[in-house]
Amino acid sequence: QVQLVESGGGSVQTGGSLRLSCSASGFSFADKAHSMAWFRQAPGKGREGVASIFTGGGATYYADSVKGRFTVSLDSVKNTVTLQMDSLKPEDTAVYYCAADEYSIPTMMLNEAHFRYWGQGTQVTVSS
Repeated sequence: QVQLVESGGGSVQTGGSLRLSCSASGFSFADKAHSMAWFRQAPGKGREGVASIFTGGGATYYADSVKGRFTVSLDSVKNTVTLQMDSLKPEDTAVYYCAADEYSIPTMMLNEAHFRYWGQGTQVTVSS
């Protein structure tokens, strides 16, 4: 059974940094490549793809709104995906979700319809 557990959310002031982690169980990055992604949902808005990575080759994808500020990476030993968020802005405030899927479709790596498995989410709040 696939499980994704996010951690690392919290509150920070504008310009600060946070590091989110997603621990995956029920499958192994080393055994089979997966697409892993971070999405976010702000109050009253739809879910937005933020960043993703394909564990089979390390290709990464970023939303324009976070390019140059966020970095997605993976640890195949720990079966964990990390989202390093720097230069945070109030508009980054949202619940952040980790997502996974067994397949990689390059044009869909920031599209929630591509991802079968989801974590419960972690709150990120950026104050001005």
